[in-house]
Amino acid sequence: MSATMKGAVLGAVLAVAALIFGFWGFLLVGLFMAIGAVIGRVASGQLDLRAVTDAFTGRRTS
Repeated sequence: MSATMKGAVLGAVLAVAALIFGFWGFLLVGLFMAIGAVIGRVASGQLDLRAVTDAFTGRRTS
């Protein structure tokens, strides 16, 4: 799936959430989508949480 298609699907999901659940539901759906994306990156090995925490604590630069 191309980046354009992913963006279109993301926009459609958020638009439906805004229409059905209102503003706060829209924000909650967006938050859960972001959390799901991070979990997916960690599970696939594309994101190393140890390196991220090291960068935030100042042990390593990004």
